[in-house]
Amino acid sequence: MTESIADKNRHRPHKRSWIRRAALAGRTILIRVRRWYLCTFWGMDLHPTCVISLKANLDRTNPRGVHIGAGTTVTFGVVILAHDLSRIVHAHTRIGNKCLIGAHSIILPGVTIGDECIIGAGSVVTKDVPPHSICVGNPAVVVKSGICTREKGMLQEAYETALDRNQDANARS
Repeated sequence: MTESIADKNRHRPHKRSWIRRAALAGRTILIRVRRWYLCTFWGMDLHPTCVISLKANLDRTNPRGVHIGAGTTVTFGVVILAHDLSRIVHAHTRIGNKCLIGAHSIILPGVTIGDECIIGAGSVVTKDVPPHSICVGNPAVVVKSGICTREKGMLQEAYETALDRNQDANARS
């Protein structure tokens, strides 16, 4: 009986898995080097465990006003401002621990985002966000409070649900 090509490849690892691992390692190194560069040369206050996308824009007009906490993830296209030249404002913008800032969000100067918050994609945050909340929209409003997040802003409930599904799938097989 002959096996199809798909059956042959199902049981052996992908030929180019080392390329994927190398690409992931390279991207991780770039993210760490960028964070080091922003802290060392621009004077931003970025915790060593925060992850900032290479395509995120952090304010370089007032770099010492940007503060990002431990375990926070800033995704691509996010703009974090610490100045407003039209009002001649230089303010500190703070993002707490274990937060997730969604793609293409804008955080305006002087805003404080509490610990364990999730900011939805495309949101414009104009006011302070209380801890343990989900905030979405333009202007951003709190839609849910009392949440818990894990490292990198992953919602605790979603993590536990995924673990349960994985354990059920493993038990069936």
